[in-house]
Amino acid sequence: IPGVCGCCGALRPRYKRLVDNIFPEDPEDGLVKTNMEKLTFYALSAPEKLDRIGAYLSERLIRDVGRHRYGYVCIAMEALDQLLMACHCQSINLFVESFLKMVAKLLESEKPNLQILGTNSFVKFANIEEDTPSYHRSYDFFVSRFSEMCHSSHDDLEIKTKIRMSGIKGLQGVVRKTVNDELQANIWDPQHMDKIVPSLLFNLQHVEEAESRSPSPLQAPEKEKENPAELAERCLRELLGRAAFGNIKNAIKPVLIHLDNHSLWEPKVFAIRCFKIIMYSIQPQHSHLVIQQLLGHLDANSRSAATVRAGIVEVLSEASVIAATGSVGPTVLEMFNTLLRQLRLSIDYALTGSYDGAISLGTKIIKEHEERMFQEAVIKTIGSFASTLPTYQRSEVILFIMSKVPLPSLHHPVDAGRTGENRNRLTQIMLLKSLLQVSTGFQCNNMMSALPSNFLDRLLSTALMEDAEIRLFVLEILISFIDRHGNRHKFSTISTLNDISVLKLKVDKCSRQDTVFMKKHSQQLYRHIYLSCKEDTNTQKHYEALYGLLALISIELANEEVVVDLIRLVLAVQDVAQVNEENLPVYHRCALYALGAAYLNLISQLTTVPAFCQHIHEVIETRKKEAPYMLPEDVFVERPRLSPNLDGVVIEFLFRQSKISEVLGGSGYNSDRLCLPYIPQLTDEDRLSKRRSIGETISLQVEVESRNSPEKEERVPAEEITYETLKKAIVDSVAVEEQERERRRQVVEKFQKAPFEEIAAHCGARASLLQSKLNQIFEITIRPPPSPSGTITAAYGQPQNHSIPVYEMKFPDLCVY
Repeated sequence: IPGVCGCCGALRPRYKRLVDNIFPEDPEDGLVKTNMEKLTFYALSAPEKLDRIGAYLSERLIRDVGRHRYGYVCIAMEALDQLLMACHCQSINLFVESFLKMVAKLLESEKPNLQILGTNSFVKFANIEEDTPSYHRSYDFFVSRFSEMCHSSHDDLEIKTKIRMSGIKGLQGVVRKTVNDELQANIWDPQHMDKIVPSLLFNLQHVEEAESRSPSPLQAPEKEKENPAELAERCLRELLGRAAFGNIKNAIKPVLIHLDNHSLWEPKVFAIRCFKIIMYSIQPQHSHLVIQQLLGHLDANSRSAATVRAGIVEVLSEASVIAATGSVGPTVLEMFNTLLRQLRLSIDYALTGSYDGAISLGTKIIKEHEERMFQEAVIKTIGSFASTLPTYQRSEVILFIMSKVPLPSLHHPVDAGRTGENRNRLTQIMLLKSLLQVSTGFQCNNMMSALPSNFLDRLLSTALMEDAEIRLFVLEILISFIDRHGNRHKFSTISTLNDISVLKLKVDKCSRQDTVFMKKHSQQLYRHIYLSCKEDTNTQKHYEALYGLLALISIELANEEVVVDLIRLVLAVQDVAQVNEENLPVYHRCALYALGAAYLNLISQLTTVPAFCQHIHEVIETRKKEAPYMLPEDVFVERPRLSPNLDGVVIEFLFRQSKISEVLGGSGYNSDRLCLPYIPQLTDEDRLSKRRSIGETISLQVEVESRNSPEKEERVPAEEITYETLKKAIVDSVAVEEQERERRRQVVEKFQKAPFEEIAAHCGARASLLQSKLNQIFEITIRPPPSPSGTITAAYGQPQNHSIPVYEMKFPDLCVY
């Protein structure tokens, strides 16, 4: 019977006759529309026949492809497309299998037109929302084939472009079809992402290179119509926009691998573009996952070339700024910790000249200037990311960076030896540079929060180092914190203006929090300013920074007491230049004179006391006529005009403390305090900050005599507290601290190595001792009250208090209610 049906058309199944009728005799006539309508109506009326219709169409298409009858192939695909668009019944899954089989057959063909035809049909299918799910459908072949088409290298440029665009459209169709269907194969699996993402990036990269060749204006509109780069970018954005929290890692990892394999970190333009697309496409709450991926990749490439690491850091900088507008999450300190660790590694690489710490045969030699470039990129990234953080997170970052600065005086682990000294110095400089980047533009109304004690102590301890570059960074960091109204740039040059109103300073009244801050830390700041002025390695930048710091304290944090102390400080600096006990060079002495003149000129106009202003103006005018080398206009220039001899400075050239205290005392300032010369406490403040307080070091014995105590102990004579006693206690506290540290080490070692029985016996003895002490305390505090009726004698003839119940006590009449 099957043979008869094959020969006699009238005996063939109706669905086959309907399918055969849609094909014309001449394929150029196209699909027979009337017959196609009949086939569609039949498929809708009898949906159980839809799978057979698909199978028969698939059979005819495969036969036509083999016979190179491409016209009929196009008609068959058109018919399939129309049936797919019209039918949404439950049995469509079987029809889809036939359809995908035909599409796969077209994609396997070497003919570009058939590949494009199959892709277009697949894209139409991908846009159809199916009513019933599919449990067994697989798209692995399509992912592989479309990815291969994205990398087409056809000789004809136009055909190559069409094939690549078809491949991108096909991948886009696969993503749309599978990304939201949990029953489909997971498109986010690494096996699929490792094909899809590099294919899209390849087209972005390739077209970017083609555009760099500057096509002619006549070709530009044609290229804009068919541009694989735009299509690839749109597809990549759609893919990342659909990514859930758990899929971000699988989508980002192929990007990093692609950039590594094609060496795209060094130009870094394409890498930055890719991650800008990524950051703007994903959901904001997923931004920190991308940052974590980049940080992990930076750690993984810690031994790569400095140019590669610098490219990754640049990308990280751009991505972190975008991420900060969304949600950075817990990666803030993680990011800074990774960057600071890379900074230290780069310093080690630059010092040793290799990644292994020693130069041997076959070791890759490191170029120092490339490492310096990488370090600058890290510092820039730290600053750009910190500038986007809120104040509270920025404060945490500032404290975190400062805690990483190696300070020997604070028992920080510091490397020894010549190489260790260089490493410590470079680390200090790089970390302070980073801190300066973070503090630039930092706005905090409360100075106690901006400069907490632990941070200020560590920062100021670095201000006393011998290295001039480190001291300059510390001064600039302090200026960044104190300047809250943008006045910093107005004091960039030191001068003696006759009218400071031209500076247009923004001055606010000192707040209560600022007053508390200055009461607590002012002497500490004054001391470091004073000692910084005495350094013989200072340059013009140091004096400009000192002037800016003095001026900003006067504007931001000054009350009457602070003004008085600042004037005393500057007069003490003038005495340093005059007496010259430090044997400073002539330039430094002239610079100190000029610094004092510029500041006193500024503070006199800020206080608006006429007599004070007149005295300062008179001295400045005298210097202009007879000693211009004591003014900033002649000192802080490219070629300073100095005096060969400063030993015979007459009193008319100096600002007199007696005169200033007299004129300011008449205006309500504390003249008694003004008369006192400023004398800093020349002790190692960093070590003092680690010492115990005087109250903890010296025990002041206070005798309290208890009237109810029957036993009188002998009074121990209290030690007389003198200056020598205090001095000895302060000096000895360092040794006490060392002993305490050694004792703790021994205790820890004992509990780590001693047998369990010995530890148990030791703890038991301490417990019994504690219990005996507690019993003594309880006996004293819970002792019964003495009897009103007197005492009785015990058996041994000793008087003993006798306790009488309260209800039997006889109280005096005055106590009766």
